[in-house]
Amino acid sequence: MKIVTFGEIMMRLNPSGYERLIQADNLEISYAGGEANVAVSLANLGDIAEFVTIVPPSVLGQAAINNLRFFGVNTSHIKRDGERLGLYFVEKGASQRSSKVIYDRKNSAIACATSNDFCWEEIFTDAEWFHFTGITPALGGNLPAICLEACRKAKEKNITVSCDINYRSSLWQKDLASETMKKLMPYVDVCIANEEDLTDVFGFKAGNSDIEHGIIDRAGYLSLANEVIQAFGCKYVAITLRGSISASTNKWSAMISDGKIAEFSNEYTIEIVDRVGGGDSFGGALIHALGKNWNMKESIEFAAAASCLKQTIEHDFNLVSEDEIKALASGFGSGRVRR
Repeated sequence: MKIVTFGEIMMRLNPSGYERLIQADNLEISYAGGEANVAVSLANLGDIAEFVTIVPPSVLGQAAINNLRFFGVNTSHIKRDGERLGLYFVEKGASQRSSKVIYDRKNSAIACATSNDFCWEEIFTDAEWFHFTGITPALGGNLPAICLEACRKAKEKNITVSCDINYRSSLWQKDLASETMKKLMPYVDVCIANEEDLTDVFGFKAGNSDIEHGIIDRAGYLSLANEVIQAFGCKYVAITLRGSISASTNKWSAMISDGKIAEFSNEYTIEIVDRVGGGDSFGGALIHALGKNWNMKESIEFAAAASCLKQTIEHDFNLVSEDEIKALASGFGSGRVRR
C-alpha cells in the first residue's frame, strides 16, 4: 500500500540524557516532524511511504532528505526551496519535571509554501492513503488552503484520508484551529486524537475521565468518538489514552470506534525513554493495520503496542518491527532478553 504524508520536517536538537537546555554544552541532532515520523513508521513496517514537503536548498535540507531516505521513505516529491529548515528543541522530563519543547520554525520553507508548489494529481499516483496532521495548517500562510486542496484531490481519487488533530497552542489559537479544522474534517475518514485535542479544537469532552490522574471512563470515550463521527462523518475515530503518573512513568492505551462499537487496547505501564513521537507511531501503526484490513480490535492493539515500544526509543522515529509489535500486543512485555 502506498501512503502519502504531508507536513514539515525539522531538525531536532536535544541535550543528552536528562540535562536541561540551560546546562547543556552540546546537543544531539536528529530529524523529525509529525507526518515525517508517520512515514518512517510505515516504511519500517514494509509499506510504500512517501513524504511531501519543502526544504531549503542547503546542506541542512539535504541532511533531512538523506535521513528520510535512510529509513526507506520516498522523497521524490520533496521540493527544494525557501530559506530555512525549522528547528525544535527538546528537554526530556523526569519524575515530576515535565518534558519541554521549544519551536523555532517561523518562516520555514514549508510555512512559505504556495499551492503551485504541489501537483497533487501527480503526487497521488497509485496512492491509497493520505495522512496529515493539524500541525500543518497551524503553520499558517497558504497551508490551510493547500491541505484542503490535497484532501479534495484525495477524495476525487477515492484515497482514504487520515488526520491526527495534534493541537499545538504554541502555533495557533483555539478559535482559528476550530474554524480551520472544521473545513478539513468532512474529508477525513480516520480521525486520530487524544481527549485534549478534541476538547481544545471542537469542544467535545469525555465525561467522568481525569487524564491528569489517570482516570479513564470508557463510556465517556465512546460518547466522545460518536460526537466526532456524527459531526464530520468519519469512518473511524481512534483516541489515545495517556495517564500521567509522572514524566517518567505513564499508563498508555487506546480505543477505536466506528460509531457503533468501540474496541479498547491493553493498557501498558511505560517507563519512558523518549515520549516525543509516541502519537505519530500510533498513527503510523494504525494506518498500517487498517490498510491491511485487520479488524478494529487487531488494529487498535497493534497501534497501542507500537506506540508503547516507540516511547522506549530515543528521538522521534519508531524503529521496531511488525513482529516486535505483535509480540507485545500478544502479551510478551516482560523485557527479557530474546535470543
